[in-house]
Amino acid sequence: MNQPIWIGLLGFGTVGSGTLRILENRLEDIARRLGRPVKVKKVLVRDVTKPRALPIDPVLLTDNPAEILEDPEISIIVELMGGIHPALEYIKAALSSGKNVVTANKDLMAIHGRELFALAEANGLDLEFEASVAGGIPIIRPLKVCLAGNQIEDIKGIINGTTNFILTKMTQEGSDFSEVLKEAQALGYAEADPTADVEGLDAARKLAILASIAFNTRITLNDVHVEGITKISARDIQYASQMGYTIKLLGIAKETHGKVEARVHPAMIPNSHPLASVNDAFNAIFVKGDAVGETMFYGRGAGDMPTGSAVVGDIIDVARNIINGHTGRLSCTCYHQKPIKSIGEVEGKYYIRLLVTEKPGVLASIAGVFGDEGVSIQTLIQQEQFGNEAEIVLVTHKVQEENLQKALNILSEMPIVEKIGNVIRVEQG
Repeated sequence: MNQPIWIGLLGFGTVGSGTLRILENRLEDIARRLGRPVKVKKVLVRDVTKPRALPIDPVLLTDNPAEILEDPEISIIVELMGGIHPALEYIKAALSSGKNVVTANKDLMAIHGRELFALAEANGLDLEFEASVAGGIPIIRPLKVCLAGNQIEDIKGIINGTTNFILTKMTQEGSDFSEVLKEAQALGYAEADPTADVEGLDAARKLAILASIAFNTRITLNDVHVEGITKISARDIQYASQMGYTIKLLGIAKETHGKVEARVHPAMIPNSHPLASVNDAFNAIFVKGDAVGETMFYGRGAGDMPTGSAVVGDIIDVARNIINGHTGRLSCTCYHQKPIKSIGEVEGKYYIRLLVTEKPGVLASIAGVFGDEGVSIQTLIQQEQFGNEAEIVLVTHKVQEENLQKALNILSEMPIVEKIGNVIRVEQG
């Protein structure tokens, strides 16, 4: 058998252990596919004495990054540490010294993707990141290769398992957000500090990566409008159900008239839409192309083995390129500089729940404010009385968000409006 292609693994947490397990289980099969074995030579950890859930030869462990980054035999660096620093510095050092890189780091790729791709391209090296968006679900390569003949028109995705688990439980059990969040934390679906998940930041980083590839223009985290699920109540879910909708946290990216919009927020989608039936911690990405039509990629978006599966897939691809002398084939595809559409320019339908003073003329006053700002009411869902107050739930016709926000700002200052309970976008298609 030919000499192995040696790997240096940076990080040995959940994904790192899953990656090593798959590589060891598939060692012979990978060797047959490539004609050369692929083996891990060193694994960077913080503490080499720490007990490990996955048995590993202590000889493989090191707490010195130089043992990996400066080893001339190692040709693939697999970064699974997460976070920005020191992962950024390690990847830049690897690319500068002629080593190919595989990463699952969504934060890094969403924020520093441009400079890392430039460095990889300058050195004729591979920089692969399939696991950074949807865990075990293939989506990066399908967008870059399999769907390259398409003009992508629309992406809608459930790309955060924690929030999907929470919203699924709220829908099925009629529970409120805070109650289900505690359950998600107890089951390990949510972190002790769940902010990145429940406020939509994790999904926003993933969407920035997806949109950059889909529309061939650089989308950064700052370009993504972000809202989380903390304001979603059991009442909102109940009203959505009455109308034939399901509430999901969606990452949405579209190109219209040469402008790209990228947004993460709760949305009501028809129960007939394929994404409506994606439940628990599963992820799914719905892609519409001008040639292929509508496609959906579905599966587990996190976990040691699913994410490790995507990482190993990238490793095999890079190893094949090394053997054939063709590294650097799939470089950055962000060759356009398309303008970003602000959230105020986005058009859509909206669900609005208001708590108002119960007296004659209130509904007419509210309708008048909406009408003055060009907001047309499609449906008045319910007007329920609570003592001296009433809850009004309505859905608008399609309207520009800037106009809707102007109307809501006026309503929030009116004495008859006790509270704007919630505003949720309604996605039709």
